[in-house]
Amino acid sequence: MKLNLNNTSLRISAGLAKQFPADAIPQVALSGRSNVGKSSLVNCLLGRKSLARVSGEPGKTITVNFYDVDRKLFLVDLPGYGFAKRTKTEQEKWSSLTDGYFTKNRNIDLLALVVQLVDSRIGPTKDDVVMLDFLSEYEIPHVVAATKCDKLNATERRKSEEDLRSHPALAHADEIIFFSSKTKEGRDALWDSIASHCKL
Repeated sequence: MKLNLNNTSLRISAGLAKQFPADAIPQVALSGRSNVGKSSLVNCLLGRKSLARVSGEPGKTITVNFYDVDRKLFLVDLPGYGFAKRTKTEQEKWSSLTDGYFTKNRNIDLLALVVQLVDSRIGPTKDDVVMLDFLSEYEIPHVVAATKCDKLNATERRKSEEDLRSHPALAHADEIIFFSSKTKEGRDALWDSIASHCKL
């Protein structure tokens, strides 16, 4: 894979579907609940400390963030879901914007992969299952990144692996990758999967 990760920038934080970039390059979308570690995963993947802002208030930002990676692909950070303290208006905006990514994205045919983040310590939440079922139903290629795996001891790790691999909602995932933004475990494996799906 020949990507210059130093040539990476936040292209736009889109609050409306019509703001999505029109560049004809592959898109890799990152989906997951608030506080699952999406911003940390983005920063780890791109070798940056603060390109993606790690919010102290999960669920605060409701935008679709497009990260331009060496003009060869977009990492697309979808708004986090499942944050209980959101107002009804905020929840409706999240639903509309996320749905708009899949239904009003003029370049949806360039969506090469969805990375579905799941907290390795608790497994798929109800909202995660809804998202995974959606990806399976519409046959959208996806891998699961089991985040925060550095927080598991050996016994917990084995149980987490067994539970995830046997969970019916993950049956159609191309791969399950245990990931830690702290230790960088899974970083290379996730890049390999991204490169393969994007044909880089």
